[in-house]
Amino acid sequence: MEIEKINLEDKLAKVHEYWKPKIVGELNDSYVKIVKFTGEFVWHHHDIEDELFLVVKGTMRMLFRDRDVMVLPGEFIIVPKGVEHMPVAEGGEVHVVLLEPKTTLNTGNVRNERTVPVLERL
Repeated sequence: MEIEKINLEDKLAKVHEYWKPKIVGELNDSYVKIVKFTGEFVWHHHDIEDELFLVVKGTMRMLFRDRDVMVLPGEFIIVPKGVEHMPVAEGGEVHVVLLEPKTTLNTGNVRNERTVPVLERL
């Protein structure tokens, strides 16, 4: 097994579509993913998976039904399973690292044009 370091800036430079997560690593039963956001996503939840969103660039507003949380570069937020949420890019492009179980579908309980059933590896 080859151990390698990952340069997030280099990997994110290869991402040219919004809301399409890419796998950049594996950790136990989870994937480390990167994604670029613009605008807003869709309301959804995950029945069995928690999600970690680490903002690398830009500002993300995570909407919950009862409040909003601003997440700045260098900050992360963990969304517990079952909690309905919607990520929103504030004022332009946002770059995010996701840490999620391998079973996590990007749109959770919602299936639509933004659902990515098979993830690309970078």
